[in-house]
Amino acid sequence: MHFDAIDTHKPSPPTSLPAGGGARYAPAMLQRAPIDRKLHVLVATPAGAAGKGGIDRIMGALGGEIGRQNWPGFRIRFAASRGGGHLLLSPFFLAAFLMRLVLMRLTRRLDVVHINLASRASTYRKLLIAGLCRWLGTPYVLHLHGGDYETFWDSQPRWMARMIYRLFDRAARIVVLGRVWQAAITRRVPTAADRIVIVPNASARPALPHRGGGADVHVLFLGRLIAYKGLPQLLEALDRLRDLPGWRATLAGDGDVEGTATMLASKGLADRVALPGWVDTDTVAELIASADILVLPSLIENLPLSVIEGMAAGLAVVASRVGAVEDIVADGETGLLVEPGDADGLTAALARLLGDPGLRQRLGRAAQRFHETHLDLESYAYTFRDVWEEAARTPK
Repeated sequence: MHFDAIDTHKPSPPTSLPAGGGARYAPAMLQRAPIDRKLHVLVATPAGAAGKGGIDRIMGALGGEIGRQNWPGFRIRFAASRGGGHLLLSPFFLAAFLMRLVLMRLTRRLDVVHINLASRASTYRKLLIAGLCRWLGTPYVLHLHGGDYETFWDSQPRWMARMIYRLFDRAARIVVLGRVWQAAITRRVPTAADRIVIVPNASARPALPHRGGGADVHVLFLGRLIAYKGLPQLLEALDRLRDLPGWRATLAGDGDVEGTATMLASKGLADRVALPGWVDTDTVAELIASADILVLPSLIENLPLSVIEGMAAGLAVVASRVGAVEDIVADGETGLLVEPGDADGLTAALARLLGDPGLRQRLGRAAQRFHETHLDLESYAYTFRDVWEEAARTPK
């Protein structure tokens, strides 16, 4: 994905999260005048437009929003550092990204590199990118997305753990998705505390009007069909609700589609639960428009995009207390929260919503208002513009 961004006005600062939720954007960073020259930013995405993951979808939406806003004095480029094909091709994508970075720097068309970071192979690739940035004297922004990053960091040998420490310590800015990650990085890299910025994930407002499931309440799950997304607990909950009339469900995502279909058939739920597999952006929008409840009972998350998209459409959300989810879902106010791995609690939350249309509507309306104020894509883009400007001022 590639685009140029030019010409628009300087907006008001984005709205902060509610009291106790941590600043969406550090106030001190809003007091400086904008840079008076063109700013070149290179954003490292995993797979780019071909990617199926949440971060590629978020970066794609961010790119589209920046193009719509048409910023003055900015040129933003997005490039894949892993690629969306076979893993054997990943080194070639990384090599191409590194070459592009060098050429842009040598031709004075690079001021900041934005590095999207998750665990395992993502970190190993980004260590190379960040190391090259330091060698070239180019500031970089770390954008942490991995939901299991602390566990991953702890599992590394001492020499690798030191390299990860340096990755964060030398970043011009560190973007995290919520308070739990701000606290974690501050604890591990105290010297970076004043460079950490909380920027929750965001989404555009729905492209389709919400109509709901009609005669049957439509329960929607968007995510990979794997254990850490809470799939076993969700299947158990749906099985326990089989005798409750008036509902249907869709579990949309790649992963173990075949195994899930077999499990549903064995429980006698095949006619009530649809398994479309991985779906594209247009189909996601259609599913959200036709849903009443968005459920994501993950065991590990950072801040899931599907929950944010559900809130944007006014769905009643059921999610687990993981990652930064509690920063945006207040139990009983903008959704219902359950403990990760708790099939009993998940069953009770779904049964409560299935039997109470007034509660679904109340939670959905509150979630939609929260999204409009705090999780909208327009202010998300403005925030990153200021982050990049601040990073460009970092001493080389």
